[in-house]
Parts: sequence; structure tokens; C-alpha cells
Amino acid sequence: MKDIENQDDLYLLVDEFYKKLLSDDSISYIFTDVVKIKIEEHLPILVTFWSQAILGTGGYTNNLTQIHMDIDKKEHLTKELFDIWLNHFYTTVDEIFIGEKAEKIKTQALSLATIMQIKVFQQNQKH
Repeated sequence: MKDIENQDDLYLLVDEFYKKLLSDDSISYIFTDVVKIKIEEHLPILVTFWSQAILGTGGYTNNLTQIHMDIDKKEHLTKELFDIWLNHFYTTVDEIFIGEKAEKIKTQALSLATIMQIKVFQQNQKH
């Protein structure tokens, strides 16, 4: 196994990761029923996000926090959902990659999941 080196590696990672998410009934409904993502349009956006975070390439301009806050208004994003997401992410990284960037992306994913949960909690306290 090798480390994450480029955007092709990241595409492979997010593609395999979403296959896991979409085949898991405990979380797939968020993507298929609530958000109704078009996976072929969603994957390049995710690659750009992770490429900026891990490879420093730039180019991601969406407000990741706001996107998830808006989703939470439609369907509450519970701690369990974040845990499922994170578990699939870690598993996918570990199945394909090993190395410094692989560890960095897992740390980034944990940070993101933690921040999103805090933001969702704060949003729900206001309502």
C-alpha cells in the first residue's frame, strides 16, 4: 500500500467511501432521500475539498459548515450518523492507503465531524 499522493488517489478514496455510505441503510437515506445527491457531480467537489485540505491545492469555495447546518434542518444529523460516517471514512482510508497523508486525512475527518456536531448542537439549542 502507498500513501495518498494526488487527486486520483483522493478520487479513489471518496468513490470507495461513498460506495460504503450508500450501501449502509443506517446512513444512506441522508444522501438518497434528504439531500438527493447526484454522486457523479458530488465526487469531484469532495476531491477538490480533500485535495485542498491534504495536498494544499486550493479551489474549494463552498461553505461546508452551512451545507451541513442546512441538511440538519431537514433531517437531524445525530452523533450516531457522524460516528457511522467517520467509521466508514477510516475503514476506507485504511483499506487503500498507509502513510503520513493517510493519517492526516483521518485526523482532518475527525476534526470536521467534531466541528459539525458542535455547530449542529448549537443550531438546535437556538430553536
